[in-house]
Amino acid sequence: MELLHSSITDFTQQLASPAPVPGGGGASALVGAVAIALGDMVGELTVGKKKYADVEEEILALMRRAQDLRVRLLACVEKDAEAFEPLSRAYGIPKDDPTRDAVLEDCLRIAAAAPLEIFDLCCEAVVLLRDFAEKGSKMVISDAATGAAFCRGALYGAAVNVKVNTRLMKNRTYAQEINAHVDRRLAEYAPMADAVYTAVYERYC
Repeated sequence: MELLHSSITDFTQQLASPAPVPGGGGASALVGAVAIALGDMVGELTVGKKKYADVEEEILALMRRAQDLRVRLLACVEKDAEAFEPLSRAYGIPKDDPTRDAVLEDCLRIAAAAPLEIFDLCCEAVVLLRDFAEKGSKMVISDAATGAAFCRGALYGAAVNVKVNTRLMKNRTYAQEINAHVDRRLAEYAPMADAVYTAVYERYC
């Protein structure tokens, strides 16, 4: 689909259009990538400073992980779009077709897997942003806070895009396992993102 090679203007125009993709999942992946890029920027502006020499190796390790996460989240923009297309075709299968339920179930699993990956990557990103805020240059920790706020939004966006698919699955045991995973991690990582933001915000109040 070449979504990643679109300009920001083109991507947002397509997002705002009647086209089914990109949608909430892909947008969440993009926002997550922007969030962790802000953390990486904090690292870039910390390394090489004498004041932070004692944490430089830790910062460099955080930056490597952040760069990997950014690439993986950006790849999920395409992955989410590609996963939705078979599902949209499956909805068009006549209801009296004996293969419909099985095809739809498979497509729902695939469609849920992409935002679930985005969700889990954003959980990792929240931890890194917390560490960047704690260890990075105090001159730029507002960027880590901004990243945490973005990442919180991406978490919620990915979570609801998982659940819009699990709610229609016939295999309720599988669906409930996925839902429980999302609920458990959302309850842990959304407050963590809030805490990162609040800790920085309150420094300036």
